[in-house]
Amino acid sequence: MEILAVDHCDLDRRFGQGARGIQPTKSRADDDNSRSIAHDLLSLTLLLGPYLYKIHAMADGSRSSALAGTRENALVRWLMPSVADLVFVALLASLLFTPLSVKLLGDAGIGWHIRTGQLILHTHTIPRVDPFSSQVNKPWIAWEWLYDVILGWLDHWAGLNGIVWFTGVVIATVFAALFRLVNKPGTGFLIALLLTLLALSSSMIHFLARPHVLSWLFALVWIWILERAEGPIPQDGRRLWLLPVLMLVWVNVHGGFLLGFVLLGIFWLGSLGTWLRLKESRIEESLHKIAAGKRVRQLTLVGLAAAVASLVNPYGWYLHEHIYRYLTNRFLMDHIDEFQSPNFHGVAQRCFLVLLLITIAALIANGRKLRTGEILLVLFAVYAGLYASRNIPVSSILLAGIVAALIPSRGSWGFLHRMGTVDATVRGHLWPTLATVATLVIAANAGRVGSMVLMNARFNPQRMPVDAMNFVANSGIKAPVFSPDYWGGYLIYRLYPHNHVVIDDRHDFYGEPWLQSYLRTIHVEPGWEEFLKGQRCVVLPRKAALTEILRKTPEWKAVYSDDVATVFLSSRTSPDSDKLAGY
Repeated sequence: MEILAVDHCDLDRRFGQGARGIQPTKSRADDDNSRSIAHDLLSLTLLLGPYLYKIHAMADGSRSSALAGTRENALVRWLMPSVADLVFVALLASLLFTPLSVKLLGDAGIGWHIRTGQLILHTHTIPRVDPFSSQVNKPWIAWEWLYDVILGWLDHWAGLNGIVWFTGVVIATVFAALFRLVNKPGTGFLIALLLTLLALSSSMIHFLARPHVLSWLFALVWIWILERAEGPIPQDGRRLWLLPVLMLVWVNVHGGFLLGFVLLGIFWLGSLGTWLRLKESRIEESLHKIAAGKRVRQLTLVGLAAAVASLVNPYGWYLHEHIYRYLTNRFLMDHIDEFQSPNFHGVAQRCFLVLLLITIAALIANGRKLRTGEILLVLFAVYAGLYASRNIPVSSILLAGIVAALIPSRGSWGFLHRMGTVDATVRGHLWPTLATVATLVIAANAGRVGSMVLMNARFNPQRMPVDAMNFVANSGIKAPVFSPDYWGGYLIYRLYPHNHVVIDDRHDFYGEPWLQSYLRTIHVEPGWEEFLKGQRCVVLPRKAALTEILRKTPEWKAVYSDDVATVFLSSRTSPDSDKLAGY
């Protein structure tokens, strides 16, 4: 996460270090990510084509030989990988065994998540006061503490390979499950696959090791449960009571738990609208009206239970108040780049635009098939995706699920139609299970299989100040370190507990006044020097505007510089001269 200035001409943003920025260099990086994943998936799909054909022929042959229902065929259905299984394996392999494993660590904020989790595991206490910044004893809400604990344990056990493994498994699960969700009866097999790949490509803008990927998974499960409850089958309504249970976890891993209430509200309004619209004079409508009324009551009770469950967090109702203040702060929303509207010049954004156009075309052709709740869901997904780029993944997932039901299947497509029929008979998930376990073992073994290194997750030294932090760590400097907010998380990962940071990407913690002063300094606006008074160590991008100013300021001396970062020490700092001599 990065906070931006209104003036888009500053040199810092052109330097391209923002974790989720909209600067030109970052857009090109996102394009490379999108093309790389899409290329890997397409290549694997082509390679698996003959294999899928053999599976299809085997299934057809077994059916024609009247062996359906035997133990052998049942075993085949459990051992045979489905297309969703292949999507999972292909995506997991792409994220773990290619340079994308490094790109997953492109957001430095993962650093403070790891250190927070390790601090909780060590102290057995959830922090109430910030331990990382130079602002002593300032209250802090670690609202993603459960996610932090998972990452802290994984980093201790398997290093950064463990972090990337966990993120890869979650992302692969999301889009494999999305394919199963959109591959409904009546939906063309190829249409379901294309919509899944389109949603996946749109979501690549946020393929990062951060807790938001868990919100994608929770949102997908939420939608699946709510959609099943729309039917008149009584047992489907019982699944609704899983939502408060899921909320107990969701509220402690990511602030996106609020999306759960939005989805509940949309389906509640949909059921209420159906209940109000139907008349009791007709027998068929009367039965549907009774079912809609029952759903309204169920969703009301489930919503109340989920609201109570959301209070089961270390901060109680104050967490909700804190998130509300954060999301309604216009300064933060106008300056944090992931809350900006999407720039449709990137590959991921263009894929989302294509999905929007498909949605509009499907609504024009078959929009009457949608229920009231689905119409509201489309409106919400479109608005959310256009409002902020961070919402594009969830919006894409929601739109893909809705559009799939509006595009009719083509029975004349022959092989694809029959392959979809065969795929629907597959019951087991052996391949994803084996892939998950095997990659976990590889991650725990330092990414090695024998003498071959398959995983090497690390922070990109061309984007993060890796060598500069080696210098600071070895120089004996104990003062707080000032750097751009988008590097702060990495500094915490490398330097805590020996050094604190002046700022990082926890913008809700630092608040508007502090961030205004930071922006004034980082963009060398009038009064910029005030924020640096009292600072002793500054680490800046080598080509930043502030870097050039400090080089010409007598109070500051550049003691280290490489192609990525420059380290400045003030005249008041006394590092270990013997250690400095080695640089």
